[in-house]
Amino acid sequence: MKKLAKFLKGYELWSVLAPSFKLLEALMDLFVPLVVARIIDVGIAGNQFSVIIHGFLLMILLAALGLGFSFTAQYFAARASVGFATKLRKALFDHIQSLDYQQLDTLGTSTLITRMTSDVQQVQNGLNMGLRLLLRSPFIVFGSMIMAFTINVRCAMVFVVAIPILAVVVYGIMIITIPMYRKVQAGLDQVTGATRENLTGVRVIRAFCREDDEVKAFDDKNDQLTRMNEFVGRISALMNPATYFLINAATIILIQQGAICVNIGSIGQGSVVALYNYMAQMIVELIKLASLIITINKALACADRVAAVLDIKSGQIYPGSLPAVHSTSLSENTAGTAAAAPEVQFDHVSFRYEGAGAESVSDLTFSVKKGQTVGIIGGTGAGKSTLVNLIPRFYDATSGKVSLAGRDVRDYPEDILRNRIGVVPQKAVLFEGTIRDSMKWGNENATDGEIEKALAVSQAKEVVDKKEGRLDYMVEQNGKNLSGGQKQRLTIARALVRNPEILIMDDSSSALDFATDAALRKAIRGLSADRPDDPMTVFIVSQRASSIMTADLILVMADGRIAGAGTHDELLRSNEVYQEIFYSQFPEKRPTSDNKNDSAGISGGIHGTQSGQKSVLSNGKEVLA
Repeated sequence: MKKLAKFLKGYELWSVLAPSFKLLEALMDLFVPLVVARIIDVGIAGNQFSVIIHGFLLMILLAALGLGFSFTAQYFAARASVGFATKLRKALFDHIQSLDYQQLDTLGTSTLITRMTSDVQQVQNGLNMGLRLLLRSPFIVFGSMIMAFTINVRCAMVFVVAIPILAVVVYGIMIITIPMYRKVQAGLDQVTGATRENLTGVRVIRAFCREDDEVKAFDDKNDQLTRMNEFVGRISALMNPATYFLINAATIILIQQGAICVNIGSIGQGSVVALYNYMAQMIVELIKLASLIITINKALACADRVAAVLDIKSGQIYPGSLPAVHSTSLSENTAGTAAAAPEVQFDHVSFRYEGAGAESVSDLTFSVKKGQTVGIIGGTGAGKSTLVNLIPRFYDATSGKVSLAGRDVRDYPEDILRNRIGVVPQKAVLFEGTIRDSMKWGNENATDGEIEKALAVSQAKEVVDKKEGRLDYMVEQNGKNLSGGQKQRLTIARALVRNPEILIMDDSSSALDFATDAALRKAIRGLSADRPDDPMTVFIVSQRASSIMTADLILVMADGRIAGAGTHDELLRSNEVYQEIFYSQFPEKRPTSDNKNDSAGISGGIHGTQSGQKSVLSNGKEVLA
């Protein structure tokens, strides 16, 4: 909790006023038994009606003042706790955004959601309760003991013995339950993760008729969380009966001692009643303290979990902003030699995911000139996405160097690096808002004309034209009201609005039909033709050979390594991995025994797909089959 104390900055005054007013309320409560004792010993015993009335009015005044102090304390505690939680939640969200992909993969989405929501809420509740009751309850307990000494020293010794024993019980239960509450929150992470997975994958679950299995799996996790809550709850619940037993035992002893003192005439009956009231106040406060201890235990456990995330430092360090990098091209950033440097270069690059047993990509070495189109193909798990994720520095290479325009990507400021690269992720993700809002993620200053151009290139214009309101059409969360192909086209448009120097398309046309895919690639090539002085470099990751056949360079990935590099014709002649991929998709092109040595002639012909669809020639032109 100490690590989070800095988020109370700006609320120090409220944090002091809340317990201060609560102590004033407690002081009013401590005066009441003295007034009752005077009413009994003086007013009733002496038959002085004026003393009774005066005492009655004084008790009403003390109650009114106590109520006012309580309301004021609650107001200040609420302001401090809500303000603290607001700053903490914002700082936590900002910090999570600063973490690199590697750390986000390790932490997991479910635990981050729990810490952003449930954990912060628990810390807020603990702070609120703590500001109001953490000082009040001990103040009442020890205040009762002090006030007891003003009445009778012999009877007050009962308080002196009872209070330390109670403190040991409360502190012991607190020490035992704090680590247990951490386990409870970890169990909540698992339930949250299962819930999130089921809600996002509900269509898959129903498609495979796995509803019953998922319900059972969720019930198992939920039952486990319930059992942990019940176990720690039972231990926490011991506090009430334990404190009740001790206080009632102390009360019996107190009344016994008080009766003896009354008999010998050392105190009056009203004083015994006052001592009993002080003991009763202790009972009430200890009940409150028991509930408070449970809340604070949860808050401390949750505070540790939140602080643990805030303590994680991003593994990626970016240099300060370099104004010179804001030139029109990445290649202009390195004076003198940049013009001759490749646009993208991998120099013996390897990468291993956190906790992985082996490297995902190994010893990648290749270079790409500005304006080239690079196709990347390979089997599932070959390392295609990992390769392109190293370019915008979503991950840092474990060894080797990735360079842009002759400069190590680690030398670029984050905003400069990312603004020069347009990324279309493998999974199409759209956020809630209008289509215009989604497009402005690529460029917040984009005009409608620029958006329309990007939509036309991405083949999404027909999608937008059919929507009511066009650019003002509301996209639901994660694009639920759009088809897979529509979402892919819009995510491509979002990247193109940025007008990037490097465009990375990570298997982002898998939901498109062959004709639309071909038209998309032709339109993207047209963009480079429109800017001959600053052509766009394009990386296309695809499972389709037809999508990358016209690329200037094709990288064939296998087991995390580059199994071949070259043009379509070169690879079809000499690379067995590429041949296997290509002929599995175009079996009719597989050479027979009569013409198996004539692959080049076949590859130079028309690579048709289906009758009536667009086909692609090796020279990049398109015809209708």
